[in-house]
Amino acid sequence: MASFSISGNIVDVLHKIIFPGTVSIDNGHIQAIAHENRQDYDQYILPGFIDAHVHIESSMLVPTEFARLATVHGTVAAVSDPHEIANVLGLAGIRFMLANAAQTPFTIVFGASSCVPATGFETAGAELTAKEIRELFEQDGISYLSEVMNFPGVLNRTTEVMEKIRVAQELGHPVDGHAPGLRGEAAHNYANAKITTDHECCTLAEALDKLAFGMKIIIREGSAAKNFDTLHSLIDSHPDKCMFCSDDKHPNDLVKGHINELVRRAVALGHDVMNVLKIACVNPVWHYKINVGLLQVGDPADLIVVKNLQDFTVLSTYCKGILAAEAGQAMLASMPVTPINHFLATPKQVADFRIPEDGSTVRVMTAVDGQLITTEKHLPAHMQNGEVTADIEHDVLKITVVNRYQNTPPAVALIQNFGLHRGAIASSVAHDSHNIVAVGTTDEELCAAVNAVINAKGGIAVAQSNTVQVLELPVAGLMSDADGYIVAKQYAQMDAWAKHLGSQLLAPFMTLSFMALLVIPDLKLSDRGLFSGKDFQFVSLWIK
Repeated sequence: MASFSISGNIVDVLHKIIFPGTVSIDNGHIQAIAHENRQDYDQYILPGFIDAHVHIESSMLVPTEFARLATVHGTVAAVSDPHEIANVLGLAGIRFMLANAAQTPFTIVFGASSCVPATGFETAGAELTAKEIRELFEQDGISYLSEVMNFPGVLNRTTEVMEKIRVAQELGHPVDGHAPGLRGEAAHNYANAKITTDHECCTLAEALDKLAFGMKIIIREGSAAKNFDTLHSLIDSHPDKCMFCSDDKHPNDLVKGHINELVRRAVALGHDVMNVLKIACVNPVWHYKINVGLLQVGDPADLIVVKNLQDFTVLSTYCKGILAAEAGQAMLASMPVTPINHFLATPKQVADFRIPEDGSTVRVMTAVDGQLITTEKHLPAHMQNGEVTADIEHDVLKITVVNRYQNTPPAVALIQNFGLHRGAIASSVAHDSHNIVAVGTTDEELCAAVNAVINAKGGIAVAQSNTVQVLELPVAGLMSDADGYIVAKQYAQMDAWAKHLGSQLLAPFMTLSFMALLVIPDLKLSDRGLFSGKDFQFVSLWIK
């Protein structure tokens, strides 16, 4: 690697000082930082941003493409839980991610996925036991245990769940949490299992409870779940105990911005810039023991140059001394990808999505825009010819989850707040088991959207009358093998079409992808039926 230097106002976050100077870089590391007596620099040099919790698969991009897009916004590293692909392909999926990520200077720290499958109430493509978790730690260089979503298992000290935690702790690795809504004694018991973080807090009171019990809070702002506005006061009250994350970021949103958006918003709200940067740049490095530089002599040259400390316009990004982005353009090359997959479902018939009459009142899932949670309503069933149909006037549509790993009958239920006036949308990105999930106004369009995904062996689809469009995701039915900017454009077109059909949701496909996530309360749908996340058991569609 060539030697070079960068001059500007140096932001030393560790020592909370800013001074004019020059950073000298050689062989990918910072060799010297010279203080200078001048005041005319019009740019700032600071450590790069870190996404402290993300599922790269949710960007629909492989790790190398995620890196190309993220570095444009000043991100130099990500802490990534590969449990999306792990639920599809197990160890082989995680190793695919590791191998692909090894081709980029962008740092990706992968976790050992703790909940594969997320629950025993759905069909996944693989299972990771404590034995496989140990193998990932000891053989593959994995360095933390990913979010422990089975919080009832933790609270009840279930053997398999606790054994995975024990293995991580025995080997000295941190354990990530996932405990939406837990407060008081329940949150205390969860934290006492030596779980160190949580990114699911939807209220400030919940976050403060968990902080009091020793957990760190990762403030999330993704494509669907947005908690920054609720939690940003923690930036100044608990700057040593917080991090920023996106969790799930769709490709069109990643083109627009990443962690830099949270930094900009936080500073605009009046938060101390050094506290903001400590959360965005430093805390993840310390918590996860990441080999990412913090703009100190001897560190890897993971740094960014920004125009100012107000809007944080990124002028250039360096990863390990390599210019990764400049002037809003990705400088890293795309890498060739050989897709892997696990997709066995065959096309369905329209009749498979019918709901015969069996009463007069039905349970209805209610989607919440900007959140992963749902609520439950009991509404009169909308009937035609002895069958339940969509009630478009009251925005009650059919939702289905179709097993992608076996040929079994679809599970069909009802959902409100998707807003479609016509057509259907479907996706094989369906957390966490990644069966096919779809919402539609008619059985015919619902079937057409589902079959488009099946025929592509993974993707997102929109069906309207006789027109069907699909964005193919050949890598595990989760990710494209194409250029990230092309995927972002295609996804934006699909998103726009879903909204043209009537959806008022900020991110219809992202919200759809969480309607099968059973570990997030309340009412969800798996390939095996309606499930109450509150009671952690199956429930009937019909209220008797």
